[in-house]
Amino acid sequence: MKIAGNRLDPWPSSIIPVMPDERIASVAMTRVTQQASAEDTDVLAVEEPLEIRVAWEAGGEAREKNIAVTMRTPGDDADLASGFLFTEALIRSHEEIDSIRHWGSPNVIRVSLHRGTKLDVSKLDRHFYTTSSCGVCGKTSIDALRVANAGILPAGRLAGGEVIHRLPSVLQEHQTAFRATGGIHGAAIFDYDGNLLRAREDIGRHNAVDKVIGSLFREGATPLSGKILMVSSRASFELVQKAIVAGIPVLASVGAPSSLAVDLARELNLTLLGFVRDGRFNIYAGQIA
Repeated sequence: MKIAGNRLDPWPSSIIPVMPDERIASVAMTRVTQQASAEDTDVLAVEEPLEIRVAWEAGGEAREKNIAVTMRTPGDDADLASGFLFTEALIRSHEEIDSIRHWGSPNVIRVSLHRGTKLDVSKLDRHFYTTSSCGVCGKTSIDALRVANAGILPAGRLAGGEVIHRLPSVLQEHQTAFRATGGIHGAAIFDYDGNLLRAREDIGRHNAVDKVIGSLFREGATPLSGKILMVSSRASFELVQKAIVAGIPVLASVGAPSSLAVDLARELNLTLLGFVRDGRFNIYAGQIA
């Protein structure tokens, strides 16, 4: 397998993984070089829509609403749905969830909330459809970008630079779908000693973050104080927002942050690191020990 830039070329068809994986698909294609062309197969990341529905009770009446349709890589859908609802401030505790299950289709997931849970759907001023490349492009106003419980993170112990340098290689080790396709994002949560707590992959960077946060949220582990969120993508505004909602004090990104991400990180006391790779990183907000 050759390395091209900062990504891996897809594996030749002769060594395509034989283990079934709903996140990847083998497709026919034509491989072209300067000398010749030949019919072959390639392995790609699967992209399919996921409709997230929420069922709750209000005023003694059962209600149900389609909250969003997001383009995602199948797998860990319950983590994605719960992480999405949590990072959008629609729910605050895993105890508010009664059940999560696919609903008539593998591309529809229904989150049923316990009786008595108060759900203010007006908080989420979002168009129903979001792409895999954009987590906030469906928002209809700038004000809606700030979720209700994104407060200033408390001061605490600083993460160590030596630990930060180790994170990209650990994340890459757990990006099995990326090694097969070269076209999928990864997100992982570590403690301050560099121990990996959870890793997830998705074709959408915001979905990967919702999945990894959602998996710990469902276990009642939030807020994730004293933790580091490492992502294989750039650090955009919505990723900073999601980290802050989850109580994560450090966001480390392989790529660059946006200016709005830096502004929000500085305002709400998040340590934001960019270009965390090849033994280096930049500090855009906060401090490192």
